[in-house]
Amino acid sequence: MPNQPLPQCETCFFKNGLCKGLSEDEFRSIFDQTRHYTFKKGEIIFKQGSKCSELIFLTTGIVKFVTNSNGRELIVAIDRAQTLLGLANILNEDINLFTIVAVTECSGCVINFTRFKLFIMSNKQFMFEVMSLSTQMFREAIFNFISVARKQSNGRVADILLYLSDKIYSSRTFSLDLSRQELADYAGCSKEQLIHTLRTFSNDGIITVSGKNIDIIDYDKLITISRVG
Repeated sequence: MPNQPLPQCETCFFKNGLCKGLSEDEFRSIFDQTRHYTFKKGEIIFKQGSKCSELIFLTTGIVKFVTNSNGRELIVAIDRAQTLLGLANILNEDINLFTIVAVTECSGCVINFTRFKLFIMSNKQFMFEVMSLSTQMFREAIFNFISVARKQSNGRVADILLYLSDKIYSSRTFSLDLSRQELADYAGCSKEQLIHTLRTFSNDGIITVSGKNIDIIDYDKLITISRVG
């Protein structure tokens, strides 16, 4: 991951959203130790179980959060820029809970973990903003686990299509950056079940699928399948 010049921070969510409770001097003390990197598609950004000494504010790209269970890879969450990676480690003795992998080429600002944590402990507003962002990330992961545990494959696939449309691509027409196997891992089903479900949705006029391109035709029907799935 090559070192790059830092991007402008004036319009960045990290400064104007997450760090709005910090003074200019406090923000500058974090910024002055920050480096900007690019991560290739498929590159591991954080590895599960390893010691964490840095946080990464993702400025561009899409990532997946992965854990291993009995030798099988499970995708517990998918997120996109702009977001802060490594937040879970603040409450987990600085150990990475998940492996985080770049789904697309990503770029981000690498932040000193110790200095960041110091401001969390001393600034209540900053702590609130950080915990709010962390809670949002875990909420999405928990909802996905509930979907996997309680729904049939059609309900799980519907959930994922809605999530990708609403949260990742912000469009009902999008080109997937995830493979069919990754989608199946995220939905907690086999690749064959995923392909069969996508074909059924297509035959029923709910979506159209062409290679990696998906167009949600009947959004309301997809919501209904998600609810009853």
